[in-house]
Amino acid sequence: MSKYTVYRLSGGMDTMDSSSNTSFNQPENHMTILVTGATGTVGRQVVTQLVNRGAAVRALVRDPAKAQFPAGVEVLQGDFLDVASLRAAMSGVSTLFLLNGVVADEFTQALIALNVAREAGIERIVYLSVIHADVYVNVPHFAGKFGVERMIEQMGFAATILRSAYFIGNDLTIKDVVLNHGVYPMPVGGKGLAMIDTRDIAEIAAIELLRREQAATPLPLDRINLVGPDTLTGTDIAAIWSDVLERPVVYGGDDTAGFEQNLLHFMPAWMAYDMRLMGERFLTDGMRPEAGDVERLTTLLGRPLHSYHEFAAAVVASA
Repeated sequence: MSKYTVYRLSGGMDTMDSSSNTSFNQPENHMTILVTGATGTVGRQVVTQLVNRGAAVRALVRDPAKAQFPAGVEVLQGDFLDVASLRAAMSGVSTLFLLNGVVADEFTQALIALNVAREAGIERIVYLSVIHADVYVNVPHFAGKFGVERMIEQMGFAATILRSAYFIGNDLTIKDVVLNHGVYPMPVGGKGLAMIDTRDIAEIAAIELLRREQAATPLPLDRINLVGPDTLTGTDIAAIWSDVLERPVVYGGDDTAGFEQNLLHFMPAWMAYDMRLMGERFLTDGMRPEAGDVERLTTLLGRPLHSYHEFAAAVVASA
């Protein structure tokens, strides 16, 4: 594995109980949180959130040229299928943020990472999964993440499983259709989606990573649904765009076949089909929070969740 300059944070971790250090056989004040998927939309923000809270952070990246992190972050090159690089990245790590993208071998990648983590003595994990992973069972990337959840539980990790709803920011991909044609084209349906902002995901992930990192003993497994403040139908979202644009925007309907065909222009066929299957479950099941989810997240953050209306207004303001 290639070697890169290692930077250390000037500030140490908050004081931690010595029993936590002992369980990992590491010297005091040298506890490190490893962030995987660190150059992605969520991972990059998790790194920043952790650094801002004084944590010692190591980032696993495929391309160090993209690793524009705050000073003090240790950067290691590698990926989930390069076991030697994973072993190097996990050496001396106390807590792991596991984020692996939607790829054809996502499940294999995650299981390799979990096994290497156990081999390295890592007990504490925060895993970014997806809401309703146990409901959308025919959707490949949902089923894969549900399988990873089961393995985390079976392998006895002390973990927080973050079950995220649809990212609000995904709609940046269709903003030109909305702005130029007055149509909101995503097949959201009429059941409603509780879309969430990635800033909220990253901050909650950092809070959970530090909660586990700083605990005297490994904490029990927990699942948290990551949702936005509003559960919106396709018509609701079109109305938000109409409001911020001050002109009519209509919902484009529930055409999942057309959605798949549009996606083929910029993603592989298997992924476009995966997304179509997800869209079909949007129509039949929605992506709704459970009772108390919004209140739990608001309490964790100590502030309101970012809304879709806020996102749409920012898009229009920057157009």
